[in-house]
Amino acid sequence: MERNRQGNRMESKEYYRKIPKVDKILAKPQVAQLETLYGKACVLEAVQEELGNLRALAGEGRIEDMEVCLAALEERIGKRAEEKQQFSLKPVLNATGILLHTNLGRAPLGQYQTDAMVQAARGYCNLEYNLQEGTRGKRAVHYAEEITRVTGAEAAVAVNNNAAAVTLMLSALAKGKEVIVSRGEMIEIGGHFRIPEVMEQSGAVLRETGCTNRTRISDYEKAINENTGALLKVHTSNYRILGFTEEVTVQELAALGKKYQLPVLVDLGSGVLQNLEEYGLAHEPSVQETLAQGADVVSFSGDKLLGGPQAGILAGKKAYIKEMETHPLMRALRLDKCLTAALAATFRAYRDKEQARRQIPVLSMLSRTREELKRQAEEIADAVKDAAAGAEIRAEESTGRMGGGSLPGEDIPSYAVTVAPRTESCEHLMMRLRSLPVPVIAYIREERIFLDMRTIMPEEKELLIRELKMCLTDREKEI
Repeated sequence: MERNRQGNRMESKEYYRKIPKVDKILAKPQVAQLETLYGKACVLEAVQEELGNLRALAGEGRIEDMEVCLAALEERIGKRAEEKQQFSLKPVLNATGILLHTNLGRAPLGQYQTDAMVQAARGYCNLEYNLQEGTRGKRAVHYAEEITRVTGAEAAVAVNNNAAAVTLMLSALAKGKEVIVSRGEMIEIGGHFRIPEVMEQSGAVLRETGCTNRTRISDYEKAINENTGALLKVHTSNYRILGFTEEVTVQELAALGKKYQLPVLVDLGSGVLQNLEEYGLAHEPSVQETLAQGADVVSFSGDKLLGGPQAGILAGKKAYIKEMETHPLMRALRLDKCLTAALAATFRAYRDKEQARRQIPVLSMLSRTREELKRQAEEIADAVKDAAAGAEIRAEESTGRMGGGSLPGEDIPSYAVTVAPRTESCEHLMMRLRSLPVPVIAYIREERIFLDMRTIMPEEKELLIRELKMCLTDREKEI
């Protein structure tokens, strides 16, 4: 037994002697070339990790695996160095049918918007410089005029998201005072964004009124006192209360606010600028109509139904917007140059309805007909069938969703490419789809993987075909 232990130790020593030194590896031409591509530090780290792997194999006595790794050592180092240079944030193909998928970055930006961002990011720009006067300027001028032109508001300002917009609005206009809001509008959205907690952080004091399912204008009026700072209406964009219900309209609140000289604030959430009924969806209050109904300030998101970058937009009366612009929180919440450019481009696209449909991807996706989606699903299914001997590929009807806390319960008719694997589980195939060079994100239903076409744009069709072929063919080779 003692001899066996000594023999194993001798064998391990022999295995370790096969592992080359770091300096000898770095001196090899193929590895030296990698330094020009990825940098010396990156390559050195890759070398050390590969040597660590070899030492682990030696310790386990896996000589055959060691030989395989040693034979392809330079290639393995190159692959590892390349992987180290890849960013964790990468493009994916959204085949979930959820247009505003929060986990996938919500609204995708179009070429028009991204071109504006790149122009602002590359080199210097006049972010806070008045070119006419040669003096310091304000960054809000680059998007404020575009927002007011589209919405009809007197003034506008933007911060980094709608939670920040609501916080700034309440802090600037009602800090230390009561803000009256209906109990039926005490919402929570993703990421634990709760109206009561936001109000607390802003310094405003919550004053609930009415009931969960029914709130009348008389409830608001009864709650008004000498310490009331504002009347707040929150659009329940991520849920619906049905049945025996009643809610106060913006017009009613506006009249009450005027009577008591209180600002009427509306957290609209998703930020619609076009009539969604034209896309076959339920009516959703737009920013324009909410302002026209008498709201003094409206807050809404940039990366939801608006189809722009992440931002929180505040539009309304000039006097109130000015108070927010000059508030100390504004500097902490303001947009950078890239988001400023993207937001301006988004609202400029909305100057013309048809231009918006072409240049705002969310609207483009909503505009696509079922026939168009069916044709795309059939083309993709036909293109990948030959590569999928181990799966059944079909084009089927499916249902999309808006997502992002918008239009809850609203179905969007669609078509999907479905994959029913015969030689592996749906979960395993989904994992391999997520591991592709461009990950494909889909969903499982009724023992099939659904790749919904509503969120696969025409220009992404060929890429999806290549990725699916790669995934399905690789599986056939494994089997």
